[in-house]
Amino acid sequence: RFWHIVEKFKVNTFYTAPTAIRAIMKDGEEWPNKHDLSSLRLLGSVGEPINPEAWVWYYRVIGKEKCPIVDTWWQTETGGILITPLPGAWPLKPGAATLPFFGVAPEVIRQDGTPCSVNEGGYLVIKRSWPGMMRGVFGDPERFKNTYFTQYPGYYFTGDGARKDEDGYFWLMGRVDDVVNVSGHRIGTAEVESALVSHKAVAEAAVVGFPHDIKGQGLYAYVILKTGFTPSDELKKELSAHVAKEIGPIAKPDKIQFTPGLPKTRSGKIMRRILRKVAEGEVSSLGDTSTLADPTVVDDLVKNRL
Repeated sequence: RFWHIVEKFKVNTFYTAPTAIRAIMKDGEEWPNKHDLSSLRLLGSVGEPINPEAWVWYYRVIGKEKCPIVDTWWQTETGGILITPLPGAWPLKPGAATLPFFGVAPEVIRQDGTPCSVNEGGYLVIKRSWPGMMRGVFGDPERFKNTYFTQYPGYYFTGDGARKDEDGYFWLMGRVDDVVNVSGHRIGTAEVESALVSHKAVAEAAVVGFPHDIKGQGLYAYVILKTGFTPSDELKKELSAHVAKEIGPIAKPDKIQFTPGLPKTRSGKIMRRILRKVAEGEVSSLGDTSTLADPTVVDDLVKNRL
């Protein structure tokens, strides 16, 4: 339906979430190739980090290698985009949000508040104010202060993890809540998801932490396979080895559950709260699932939990 609308109404800007892109990738190039997408001039990505494989597919198949991709980072609280590519102003990198918008001063810091080294993952903060920033939470100014300004005094704490490369480009690593401590090693679940999706059999993946008797926390991976691939123990071993090769042995998932779908809101965002509850075995306290696009997905996850 996306591509029918683009063709019918000559859409020139297409802005969506990486989750939607990966879901579309699962069905291959057949559907977009049936439609005339030549009206498109700009592609956008928002809501979560986009893995390089999805970025390249989006650029090649949807944009026909002529549309720049603006992988924007912002929050409702920021009032607008703060880190973003500006097509024509600086080069794009698949998976990177690139550079700060004018006047915005982000930094990546360690837990002790010191700046991170090149390509070292840390906490994304903003060093000074900007136009459009949120002024408070209605009726609860203390909550606003405690959420954004007390962890690192003098900084706005975004709650997101990031790293900055040798060119000063920012790479988002997901919410800091999505960083799992495995045997003392801090592992961003977005990195593990990206490694899984880079395997030829995987259409989409979501990784969460769960309590582990020995490691403290383990990695639980939910994997959607591309059409033509069949779940098997052999494939689980292959995926585990692939992650070890891409990141390192410490990032190998402890459990891999194959699933036909993931719990997503109608806007396409994965409800990780539900995935964590299933992984932790707390299936009786999943909370409200009425906002999901397909609530039956949860039943399958619970039924086939490892």
